[in-house]
Amino acid sequence: MHEIGLCEGLVDLIGKQAEGRRVTGVKVRIGARHAVVDEAFDQAFALAAADTVAEGARLDVVITPVTLLCRGCGRVSDSLDVLAECPGCGGDNLEYQGGDELVLESLTFAEEDRCASASPAG
Repeated sequence: MHEIGLCEGLVDLIGKQAEGRRVTGVKVRIGARHAVVDEAFDQAFALAAADTVAEGARLDVVITPVTLLCRGCGRVSDSLDVLAECPGCGGDNLEYQGGDELVLESLTFAEEDRCASASPAG
């Protein structure tokens, strides 16, 4: 379950960005090439965020497609499936572009300025 490693790094970054403030919402953009499973990512985030400023934060994940360039017919298409075949010719000789990002897009903070009981992951 590679989602745990991704979430540990994400929570570490959140802790640095939050500067002690309690986080109530997290928006993340993840490329399709990471092949994350939504439920697994949610669970991994909850585990990684435990006892940090992000514990209990609402997670909003946006999956971005990978661009496929078919070397057989030249068609360019976007897909959320990294195992996709060319929609034009059905070929699997594809070049993948993009879809490998993991971007912390935004954080929402609680009303209070500092969270005394939680510390950033480290």
